[in-house]
Amino acid sequence: MMTEKPVNYTPEQTAQLVANYKAGATVESLATMFGKTTRSVVAKLSREGVYQAKGKASGVTRVKKAELVDAIANRVGVAPETFDSLEKANHEVLEVILQNLR
Repeated sequence: MMTEKPVNYTPEQTAQLVANYKAGATVESLATMFGKTTRSVVAKLSREGVYQAKGKASGVTRVKKAELVDAIANRVGVAPETFDSLEKANHEVLEVILQNLR
């Protein structure tokens, strides 16, 4: 006896998911909207051939955290080694700190 596998995304949900993503909706907002995890949404968008990983969509290479920490240290006027432990911080947080020091 073979049972059918439940459908995770209906064709209508898939079409709406792809349309919203192409219109600029974030993966996080789509996950909330559809009651799915972000990993599920990313996987579905990848299978549909439309997902663009963060940072790769614009073709801009991402600055390394070590470089951000060095820039923060230079901006504050201390030796870069002073802030080595900052490299453990979130990349986006380091960018915000640097932007606010400018």
